[in-house]
Amino acid sequence: MKVLPFNIPKPEQDAFVYQVDYVPAFYDKLHEHEEIQISIILEGDGTLVVGDSVNFYTKNDILVLDSHMPHVFKSDVEASNKSHMLSMFFTKESFGTDFFNLEELHELQPFFKRSKHGFKVTSNENAIKKLFLQLELASKLERFIILLQLLKITSKADFESLSSFIYDKKYSDNEGKRMRHVLAYTMNQFTTDITLDAVAEVSNMTKNAFCKYFKKRTNKTYFQFLSELRIENACRLMQTQTDLSISEIAYQSGFNNISNFNRQFKTIKGITPNSYRKSPN
Repeated sequence: MKVLPFNIPKPEQDAFVYQVDYVPAFYDKLHEHEEIQISIILEGDGTLVVGDSVNFYTKNDILVLDSHMPHVFKSDVEASNKSHMLSMFFTKESFGTDFFNLEELHELQPFFKRSKHGFKVTSNENAIKKLFLQLELASKLERFIILLQLLKITSKADFESLSSFIYDKKYSDNEGKRMRHVLAYTMNQFTTDITLDAVAEVSNMTKNAFCKYFKKRTNKTYFQFLSELRIENACRLMQTQTDLSISEIAYQSGFNNISNFNRQFKTIKGITPNSYRKSPN
């Protein structure tokens, strides 16, 4: 099976797929697939890279990823040795080319508009979780009805976008493998002092070529992305490791001095680390 594109296994006559992932860690390679993905995290937490943006996910998060949206889940196996996710995969053409253009389904259009950037649902979580939990024992017809109910609720729910940039060209296999290697290296090494020489070598490109390559595909520089990854890790530690000091969190997130950490945190989050820790998240 190719990593990019990552094809969701689906019987030929099935219009959509219900999938259960119950593993020590989610699939941790950058991938994309033709299907739109709507998922709920039942157990586990970690980092989620979607397109150009770094997020962290946790239990009960409800996530939507668009068709051909490059993404990777990086489970925090130290925080939890179980990762449990329920997902539905479908395309806008799964039920016919014009199915979702029917006037009767017009109120679902916000779902597809939001999905272009990926999004996390921030309201009606209990109702959505209840629907997901009904899927296991449901018939195929019942799953289809539940999918429409999920689309209806998530079209009207509050949400947060997961990515700010839409890259409208599909990755070639070679491009996908290159970016997969770069992100795998970055997510495994972000707490260390990563140099441009090192990451360019991973990409098998010159430094100048790599910088242009990464900027074209994410609309940001590599070191902007690296800072966001480190800051998201710091945010997660502030929420889960209340016994750690701000300076300890900065060091564990890859920053060598507190001044640079404070400056980068304020630039990315708009508030200081101390203010973030005191605020309800």
